[in-house]
Amino acid sequence: MTDFKISEFPLLFAKPQKFIYPSAWLEHIPFAHFAVECLKPSVIVELGVHNGSSYSAFCEAVKALKLSTKCYGVDTWEGEEHAGFYTNEIYDELKAHHSKDFPSISTLLRCTFDEALTKIQDNSIDLLHIDGLHTYEAVKHDFDSWLPKVKEGGVVLFHDTQEKQRDFGVWKLWAEVSEKYPSYEFKHCHGLGVLVTGSNPKFEAFFEEINSNEFIQNSFVSLGKSISADVESIILEKELRAKIQEQALEVLELHKKADSMRIMNRVKRLFGFFL
Repeated sequence: MTDFKISEFPLLFAKPQKFIYPSAWLEHIPFAHFAVECLKPSVIVELGVHNGSSYSAFCEAVKALKLSTKCYGVDTWEGEEHAGFYTNEIYDELKAHHSKDFPSISTLLRCTFDEALTKIQDNSIDLLHIDGLHTYEAVKHDFDSWLPKVKEGGVVLFHDTQEKQRDFGVWKLWAEVSEKYPSYEFKHCHGLGVLVTGSNPKFEAFFEEINSNEFIQNSFVSLGKSISADVESIILEKELRAKIQEQALEVLELHKKADSMRIMNRVKRLFGFFL
């Protein structure tokens, strides 16, 4: 078994270059960076991109490491019952961002997951992230249909493994597949299940270490929460600036009214003199 040393993965500690918010994936960004640095993948595929928080984190890691990885983000960008429905603005903003920052890395496939199957070769994916419709039937279909596309020893991620509201069923599928493959589940930030589909000594060493080492477990959680704190700070700063600007405009308006009143009083005094 290969030894795992967290010091060998400095990108784990890197903050995102661009915060994409709102996002239910923020606190898993350190793991996204780590996974790319650990796997050095040739192909990454994400099913269910939405505004691109997780997908952009993968692309940022590829760019930072100067890898030749090809990333494919698959989504209709129309939304669904769990993520909600949205307009073209989400896709247009993400496309502009990726065309500028990741032109040779990122390909956005605007189609259904099943339609995208014909665009990706079998046994080619090193890292597959499944984050589409979260019913048991939908996520099982996505896993079963895309598994032949994953290399022997490839890594598959399932988001929202801790969500049990409404008809969310990722947790149910995770309970099944995590018994069949080497795996680990991050339980913070809605839950993220990670499994390896075959022999992968480096990732299996990571699983062995994190499953038995509370410090490593807490490190991923703490680094993720530090990113959430950064985003909250940015949002609070924007809200404060907006409030200050709003109050400044109110003060300016009061000054204008006071000036108008002074002028009116002078006019009254002037005309009163001639009456």
